Amino acid sequence: MEVDEGDIVTLIGANGAGKSTTLRAVSGLVRASRGEIWFDGARIDTLPADAVVKRGIAHVPEGRRVFPELTVYENLNTGAFLRRDKEGIKQDLENVYERFPRLKERRTQYGKTLSGGEQQMLAIGRALMARPRLLLLDEPSLGLSPVMVQEIAKIIVDINARGVPVVLVEQNAELALKLARYAYVLETGRVALEGEAQQIRNDQHVRKVYLGG
Repeated sequence: MEVDEGDIVTLIGANGAGKSTTLRAVSGLVRASRGEIWFDGARIDTLPADAVVKRGIAHVPEGRRVFPELTVYENLNTGAFLRRDKEGIKQDLENVYERFPRLKERRTQYGKTLSGGEQQMLAIGRALMARPRLLLLDEPSLGLSPVMVQEIAKIIVDINARGVPVVLVEQNAELALKLARYAYVLETGRVALEGEAQQIRNDQHVRKVYLGG
């Protein structure tokens, strides 16, 4: 599997196919049993997770995983934990507030008091505070209303348009294939199909199994 600069690449597949495990392997949360993972010319599958973050890879996990007892402001600052450029962090915080006005309104609220959509915005904003060169998104639309799903979709496109490549794991295959340029279909841990997202979207097997007809 490959991700080029400026890309949105999606992984689709049934539950248990290995989508989330793939992202966790890239970000150093699990060890790959075999194979290699390379980023920007260097092998990273032997590195601990904090070293992967230092190299510019940020991971928004499934279920959002915000810190419930920290405020929105404190949650966002955890994303910049490894950074030392105070002015840059301050500017990036303002950029996150500009992109997510609701987070600015709720900056003193605890993470546990936010709605599901607001927690997803917070999780994405926290990842952006790391100033990533690659963003891994795991099920960002999970459990959200249709209106909020469309809002998150616009945010993903906007982040990518500003130069950040995105790897998107989505159970909502229709949404994923609309957003992505390139797609991989995973079946029981293996790439069963790959190609331009529009091409994959028109594939009869994909339409039958993942798109409902």
